[in-house]
Amino acid sequence: MTCWYEGPLAAFDTETTGVDVETDRIVSAAVVVQDAPGTRPRVSRWLVNPGVPVPAGATAVHGLTDEHLQRTGRWPSPVMEEIARALGEQAVRGVPLVVMNAPFDLTLLDRELRRHRDGPLERWLGSAPLRVLDPRVLDKQLDRYRKGRRTLTDLCAHYAVVLDEAHDAGADALAALEVVRAVGRRFASRLERLTPAELHALQTQWHAAQARGLQAWFARSGTPEEVDPSWPLRPELPAAA
Repeated sequence: MTCWYEGPLAAFDTETTGVDVETDRIVSAAVVVQDAPGTRPRVSRWLVNPGVPVPAGATAVHGLTDEHLQRTGRWPSPVMEEIARALGEQAVRGVPLVVMNAPFDLTLLDRELRRHRDGPLERWLGSAPLRVLDPRVLDKQLDRYRKGRRTLTDLCAHYAVVLDEAHDAGADALAALEVVRAVGRRFASRLERLTPAELHALQTQWHAAQARGLQAWFARSGTPEEVDPSWPLRPELPAAA
């Protein structure tokens, strides 16, 4: 029987106007689907005119300028619907979805859908929930005592995955997918008996524990930073907030 990390996987990634999931916007996104290791991935890409200025700092990261997005980007509402449908299709097929730092990208997509009156992300998934694989959570749990940063670039270097165009949504999504395959192989003895559904549930617990640890570190260092333990999607803020 083929282990999940040797079977079909999908991946999702975004580039954005910033890092606040409640207020920032998606400017580009990609969904990558690969049926088996080494096979040609199918990549769907979207470019979005967010309708708000793109800060210079964000442009410095992903290279997408206001002028370019206004000229070639699409209006957000139909794009968000198309992305949600694409993720829903993979969920119906039972294909696990790789998302690096899932609470950021999936929550931002959820907020964009709500902003444009397309409803929450769960509305587009129906009775087929996402089975999310987050390389950041997996790596931190399975190799917890390794020192150093764990950005996508760092994980690619550690697991010998090629990342040619960092901060391009399509390239990042494919690299995250390959990292998850590499994590699966390296820790096969601990992962091969787990189904994607079981692993999804475990990551909810692992991420919460990781968040508590980071929150404690912030407290010791006097940093006024709040760490949300929710995974893979942060709950909607009350209207008063």
